[in-house]
Amino acid sequence: MLNKITLSLLCCLLTACATSPTGRAQFIYMSDTQMNQMGLQAFDNLKKEKPRSQSTQFTQFVNCIAEAIIYETGGDWEVVVFDDDSLNAFALPGNKIGVHTGLIKLVDNQHQLAAVIGHEVGHVLARHSNERMSQKTAVNMGVTLVSAVSAPTSALGQFAVSALGVGAQYGVILPFSRTHESEADIIGLDLMAKAGFDPRQSIDLWQKMAQASHGQQPAEFMSTHPSHDTRIKELSEHIPTAMKFYQQAQSIGKIPGCHK
Repeated sequence: MLNKITLSLLCCLLTACATSPTGRAQFIYMSDTQMNQMGLQAFDNLKKEKPRSQSTQFTQFVNCIAEAIIYETGGDWEVVVFDDDSLNAFALPGNKIGVHTGLIKLVDNQHQLAAVIGHEVGHVLARHSNERMSQKTAVNMGVTLVSAVSAPTSALGQFAVSALGVGAQYGVILPFSRTHESEADIIGLDLMAKAGFDPRQSIDLWQKMAQASHGQQPAEFMSTHPSHDTRIKELSEHIPTAMKFYQQAQSIGKIPGCHK
């Protein structure tokens, strides 16, 4: 009996092995279909609960940046600008991107917002939500969690939306790990550079976010995406690599002209 149990566990572990875009080994148990379903449900909930921005200028600005980044990833993505003064943006499994108007007002230019959107898309491409969900749930909870997203205020629902990365929308904070943050930073930096956005502006963006978090109204984005001194250090170290992508993009005519 013990051997059968051990064998079953080994089979489970072997089938759950995966590799992230940066080459890091991952434990991914839940199917992408399940995760996409959860992402779609969570995004639908947010669209019902949060008003969309009525600013055509803001919407065009965000769509211009997102489309350039999405072009580098492939697939169809839905992008929504929410009328919310908090400094927040997120991306969900199922190819969904949400940006708050508060963040749009904060950034100085297209490059800085591209750094945020690239970072969030990086979490999705690296399947961080799936990895986090797989690590923290029992095998038989998968289907239950999928349905739990439709009730985000329940205990199980709070865990589910937190693992997706939108828990802050419901007052639940479950930050991505430092490993996930660092990985999303690097993936996002390369993405924005390949799309023709200046990766050097990412340093300015994170410095602005850090300053905003010290104000009277804490930045929601920073509460769910903790900023450490190592973040800027790691980004600075990767800038030379990203600059090569940026220069290549510029040379072939990828020069986004997104203005807010």
